Amino acid sequence: MTQSNSPRHEDLPLPDYDHLPLGTLPTRINGLDEEAVSQLLEYERAHGDRLPIVQVLEHRLDALRNGAVPSGPENPGTPEKTSSSSGSPVSPETSGPPVNPPSQGVPTNPAQPR
Repeated sequence: MTQSNSPRHEDLPLPDYDHLPLGTLPTRINGLDEEAVSQLLEYERAHGDRLPIVQVLEHRLDALRNGAVPSGPENPGTPEKTSSSSGSPVSPETSGPPVNPPSQGVPTNPAQPR
């Protein structure tokens, strides 16, 4: 299969598919139907052809063909939240107490030897 026959990245049922961690893929595809999983498998084979990803997609496709029903999260395409996009959950109210240096000096500071 050539890349020109494969689905376009913009048409995939999961946004940011190329950046999903392998560990979250089985959960993300549980809510997809047979056509959507086939589309992901076709795209993967034409682009990355990563064996672990292909195996997960093939396994889910076989399960769907043998009577499995799409289930899972209401919106399987929700991208991962990262600390860079959502900011830090730590605030002054939730941070720990201030840390004081040891009384004998700070070992990492050459101006204050031990």
